[in-house]
Amino acid sequence: MPGIWTCAHLAAAAIIVAGLSASCISAFAGDTSSRPYTESRASLSSGISKPAHGLRSAHAEIDTEHIFGFSMGSDIGKPGEIEVEFENVGAFGKRSGTYAAWAGLNQAKFTLSDNFRIAPGFALSGQHINGIPGMADHRDVAFSGAALELRYKLVDRAVAPFGLTLHAQPGWGRIDDGSGMHIEQYGGEFAALFDRELVKDRLFAAFNVWYATGVTREIATNLWRHDSEMQLQAAMSYAVRPELVLGLGVRYARAYDGAGLDRFVGDAVFAGPTFSYATSKEIGISGTWQMQVAGRAIGDHRSLNLDQFERHQALLRLNLHF
Repeated sequence: MPGIWTCAHLAAAAIIVAGLSASCISAFAGDTSSRPYTESRASLSSGISKPAHGLRSAHAEIDTEHIFGFSMGSDIGKPGEIEVEFENVGAFGKRSGTYAAWAGLNQAKFTLSDNFRIAPGFALSGQHINGIPGMADHRDVAFSGAALELRYKLVDRAVAPFGLTLHAQPGWGRIDDGSGMHIEQYGGEFAALFDRELVKDRLFAAFNVWYATGVTREIATNLWRHDSEMQLQAAMSYAVRPELVLGLGVRYARAYDGAGLDRFVGDAVFAGPTFSYATSKEIGISGTWQMQVAGRAIGDHRSLNLDQFERHQALLRLNLHF
């Protein structure tokens, strides 16, 4: 029956995540002879061979950071580069009623060296919630917080078989993105971002491990709570044209009570298409739309996890390079 997920469906979803993750991991750990060590990105123009399959040489320096949807590539830009980013994430659909939530993070990114980038930013959020059990009806748009993103490129994919960048983002929040409730929140997210070029100038893969944690005080009740989340993400993207990259992303998310992954409360698997389009060297648009294909909340035997997660999650991102 539509909407009912059996054990077979859950197993199939797990196989999708495991298969795509294994594909990425095996690529990262694969034979280094398939990609010889080269000079650094700063000197690629003088030493790189002509790109395969007839793509323009400019595409050989494709930035992988935003070609995988929710997942991230390891590139952080070149030293001295400044980038302004507008990232919008939407979440839609609960088990009943009307639910739509939007969170927008606006950042200025400064690449200070070959390996380090800093990006301060502020966040906006909005919700349209009506008729959902356990949630107050709410409709509003507000300033919701601030964050500071730090990235350190540990392994450069230009001179190694794969790329690896470490990500940390401490933040402060005053509005709960999911409910619109007024809060006082302190937390952070941490990630290891792997990627590799599987077929020269054509096929790219990414594998991410994400961990988020935070402490939150509800203003209305003055009660404190601790939450955390773990995600494994995998994606593959193919350069259809030099300026257009299409792909598929899969995420497995686990939600916990407690700041240190203490008490498991539910999980979900999301999957969907991704895209990245460069309108020029200075402007890029990227995004994804993912649907929850499997999930379960502790204590709820119904299909999908619509307590901690939503039916659909989408992302649309605009990047301006200077």
